[in-house]
Amino acid sequence: MYKIIFNRPIANKVKHMRVKAPFIAQKRKPGNFVILIPDEHGERIPLTIVDSNPEEGTIDLIYQEVGTSTYKLGLKKDGDDLYRIVGPLGKPTHIEKFGTVVAIGGGVGIAPLYPIAKGMKEAGNRIVTILGARSRNLLILEEKMRAISDDLRVWTDDGSYGKKGLVTHGLQELIDEGLKIDHVVAIGPTIMMKFVAKLTKEHNIPTIVSLNPIMVDGTGMCGACRVLVGGEIKFACVDGPEFDGHQVDYDNLILRLKAYREYERISLERFANFYPELRDYIFGGAK
Repeated sequence: MYKIIFNRPIANKVKHMRVKAPFIAQKRKPGNFVILIPDEHGERIPLTIVDSNPEEGTIDLIYQEVGTSTYKLGLKKDGDDLYRIVGPLGKPTHIEKFGTVVAIGGGVGIAPLYPIAKGMKEAGNRIVTILGARSRNLLILEEKMRAISDDLRVWTDDGSYGKKGLVTHGLQELIDEGLKIDHVVAIGPTIMMKFVAKLTKEHNIPTIVSLNPIMVDGTGMCGACRVLVGGEIKFACVDGPEFDGHQVDYDNLILRLKAYREYERISLERFANFYPELRDYIFGGAK
């Protein structure tokens, strides 16, 4: 069993969990993820390892409560155990000294962006960061990202913090300023990555995206994370989770992500029936 050191909210329905996992803490690299199961009835949840402390044998995970299993995870208390956790999984991020790297994170996608941007900084790159969220209360890891960035800019959909607009507006701003961009890493909602990649393709800027959200078992056995990259079928979990952003078929990916939406809704409704005190939290605003 894997003991939870703490499990605390850091934004609206977004939580930061630290778990005792010595082997994973020793072996993980930027871009690696774990698959965890909250309890014996929970589904597998893929989560990027945000950070680790090899000396203390802990790993840091950040997740958003969106479905039954993540809400179950949110109910875990400090000192509780996770039913299962396995990792590190996936191919580590290819890191080298590119020059100027623009790190773009949207919503909870900022969590997997952080260890990659940190690794890029340690490799000697100049890091320009663009963070985006629907509103200020959904923005995470700003200070940690600022600490590793040479320039950091925030955009919110509603203008409640930073500049009003999307991360693509922030990227276009950098391009208009004449910044020579050597490499882009973009992680966030699929639609965000689609339009970041569309913009960078127009300007011939190499771009990497992460397809973490579609994964299920994390080992290539279930086939649920099939994606089309460059016209070929790839498995996000074993061939990725990072891919050339200009080669991903985003429309196909969006359709696949919607495939079980109705079943997910039914599962969450049943879960809420077991925890009526959480119904307003689940289907309404912040707790």
